Amino acid sequence: MNILITGGAGFLGQRLARRLLERGTLLGKPITGLMLLDVVRPPDLGDKRVRAETGDIADRSVLERCIGADTHAIFHLAAIVSGQAEADFELGMRINLDASRLLLDVCRSLGHAPRVLFTSSVAVYGGTLPEMVRDDTALNPKSSYGTQKAIAELLLCDYSRRGFVDGRVLRLPTISVRPGRPNAAASSFASGIIREPLNGERAVCPVGGDVRLWLLSPKQAIESLIAGCELEQAELGTWPVVNMPGLSVSVTEMVDALKEVAGEEVAALIDWQPDPKIEKIVGSWPGAWETQRGEKLGLAADRNFSDVIRAFIEESKPAGA
Repeated sequence: MNILITGGAGFLGQRLARRLLERGTLLGKPITGLMLLDVVRPPDLGDKRVRAETGDIADRSVLERCIGADTHAIFHLAAIVSGQAEADFELGMRINLDASRLLLDVCRSLGHAPRVLFTSSVAVYGGTLPEMVRDDTALNPKSSYGTQKAIAELLLCDYSRRGFVDGRVLRLPTISVRPGRPNAAASSFASGIIREPLNGERAVCPVGGDVRLWLLSPKQAIESLIAGCELEQAELGTWPVVNMPGLSVSVTEMVDALKEVAGEEVAALIDWQPDPKIEKIVGSWPGAWETQRGEKLGLAADRNFSDVIRAFIEESKPAGA
């Protein structure tokens, strides 16, 4: 079993790689090769099964170098995040859309129909939404990022329908709490308002407390990606797009959970400074969606946001602490 992870140097890409190596199998077969592709060199994971490749995913020759007839599964995680895609239209189109089309077309040219999992986003929705968003709710993105993801979703569905790939799309909730530093994603604050205060640093919340987010912890996201990859087409039916289960929480509820876990003094390190640009993007996303289909397929959400914070604190402890 040979696997490719695009965006292999990224936060989710690294976690996914480590988890796959730990479990040792995918689709019931031993993992013999794991390629990590990114624009920067992925770190050494200390495993002979891993091969790191550096290159531009929007360059067909790079994809042809990384995808072969022996590539059985592809996790397509590489993307330009929401805020950056809004600020740099050409870059977002090139990586989020053009590169996705190229990846699918390289698979088509090889003729072996590898399993391809594409990570999409809540950002494919927007405008006036029903109280509960479903997998088949009409797409109406209100950002360039959401538009690029929506088009790539449809492309993968058609390539899968034609038998060029064995495709499936998982729409990821906002991932929180992410370690590290803030990035250019419009949703970056969803980690920052927890992570920075826990580190004794001030954090800015650019949206109001009533803004509702659809969240999933990093650990649960990885387990769902693997479970989604292992689903058979017969289980997915004619629409291989699944809204992943998550937690529907308001920003106020997130802060209340932080108070519960870490105390009032920690939560007091949050500065409420509205940013109209971020509010406009995040406010167009659904805060809750119907997930019965995803749950029936074996995907699962976290139990509550307080537990997500506790897990982040535990994972952040130095080794041996």
